[in-house]
Amino acid sequence: MNISKFRKEFHALRERGFIKTKRRGPTGVGHTLEVELGLQENNIALPDLSFAELKAHRMNSSSMITLFTFNRKVWQMNPLEAVRKYGTLDEKGRQGLYFTMGGTPTSTGLLIRFEKTSVDLRHIDGTLIASWDLEELVKRFNEKFPAMILVTAEVEERADVEYFHYGRVRKMSGLSQYGLGLAIRSDTAVFDIRWPLKVKRNTPGKSRLLVREAEVPRFFREVTDL
Repeated sequence: MNISKFRKEFHALRERGFIKTKRRGPTGVGHTLEVELGLQENNIALPDLSFAELKAHRMNSSSMITLFTFNRKVWQMNPLEAVRKYGTLDEKGRQGLYFTMGGTPTSTGLLIRFEKTSVDLRHIDGTLIASWDLEELVKRFNEKFPAMILVTAEVEERADVEYFHYGRVRKMSGLSQYGLGLAIRSDTAVFDIRWPLKVKRNTPGKSRLLVREAEVPRFFREVTDL
């Protein structure tokens, strides 16, 4: 779907008013939007639209959305050693690093520190566990997602069922390294790490950078209403 068709389809959708959710739970707002626009749900690292990544959020929500997922050559400590040393057990008794973290230490003393050119996962004693190059993060995001569409939905609950009215829609491009760094320093953006212990491969799962929904436009150089 190109931008002209998206604009036409979205404006028609907005005129319909409140629409009953197609799925209960936090992902309902995005899933319902995709279904109504005739888009196939996308769980791979490619744009939902031909020109942009599509994100939807509830108005006045304090929830976070995934800006991107990553895990390339970040380890400064052996992954197996890190999980065994700093990990906790999940609900199934599996050891791993399961934290959503920023600058405040976790129960095992891990925290995110923003440096001049990198974002580091460290222990409070200074041990460096993983490091993400900030310029590389921004470059990879802008290569994969030249633009992002953020749709804001007003929400009504009727008999314990959500209804969405998709209103404001903004096109954003040019993820800013400065803005992203500021967000990380202020914990507006946090790292969600789900690294279960995988002995055979000696490698963990992936990481996500989560951002407060209302703050997303601040990270981009160009923001326009469609």
